[in-house]
Amino acid sequence: MSWMKTTVSSLITLYVSVPVLLFVFPWIVEHIIFAHLLTFPFFVDLSRPEDLLNNTYNFYLSTEEDISVGVWHTLPASQWEQAVGKSPEWYQRTLGDGSPVIIYLHGNGGNRAMKHRVELMKIMSAADYHVLSLDYRGFGDSTGEPSEAGLTTDALYLYQWVKQQSRDSFVCLWGHSLGSGVATNVAVKLQEQGSAPDAVILQGAFTNMEETIFNHPITKLYLFLPGFESLMWNILGRNNVVFANDENVKTLTSPFLILHAEDDNIIPYHMGLQLYKTLLQTQEKHSTEAPVEMISYRAELGFSHNRIYLDPNLSNVVKGFLRKLRLHH
Repeated sequence: MSWMKTTVSSLITLYVSVPVLLFVFPWIVEHIIFAHLLTFPFFVDLSRPEDLLNNTYNFYLSTEEDISVGVWHTLPASQWEQAVGKSPEWYQRTLGDGSPVIIYLHGNGGNRAMKHRVELMKIMSAADYHVLSLDYRGFGDSTGEPSEAGLTTDALYLYQWVKQQSRDSFVCLWGHSLGSGVATNVAVKLQEQGSAPDAVILQGAFTNMEETIFNHPITKLYLFLPGFESLMWNILGRNNVVFANDENVKTLTSPFLILHAEDDNIIPYHMGLQLYKTLLQTQEKHSTEAPVEMISYRAELGFSHNRIYLDPNLSNVVKGFLRKLRLHH
């Protein structure tokens, strides 16, 4: 029985130590939000995307002084045969070939080589889209430390770079999970500059970071502890990580497509539904004809948070949505 007492005592100590650690080291929360130090998949050379993806070129952009971010550019199917042995300059020129461009903004943890990210890139490439996937600062082989402002700057720079290289081709922002917050932040900045994004796709999107953290199963284990909730509010305020999708979509007039699985175990389905309803209200308020659509995936499909790429109809859903927009582009 002594080992059992020791085990229980250790578990209680571990449980109680978490709030203490967060109080002493509030930066831990920010590291959990970005999870950029989790560099999986391991042993992948991000400078060699051909190990995982065909017809893909790796390059780096300097988004700010002393900040370099790694990007993969995967070609649309119509360019596959011509791509063999071509130069980086050739890859850049293809951005102006008329095929739509998807900028994929991934979620927290890992890098651009993670399986569900690579699988999505394959599907969109086969559907004849250019796909550019970047690792924000601090992720993968990109330099610097992540912050909400920093991630937004990186994605905004890539969007504007693509627009310049492609001679104003149709460009869609695709934000998954944490990337949804980056996507709407970028969309707000572009709209403020007078050039709203051509389209935005949000996959597994949350309302805001605070609600997401308080909805997390681990956080719920501590909410009954006196002072824990106020401690978390204090830490979140000091870390300045908000990613307020719910506020951003109140002003955005771009076309939106929301993809969310009912069995999402990371970002609750009701958050995606709330964003959809707010976008419809925004559309009505601004009398805009920009379409707002939502695709819900039944729980029994088992797509959860990362596996929407398993939907055999995904490329047709995206094609149908973007085709309508391009007719008016």
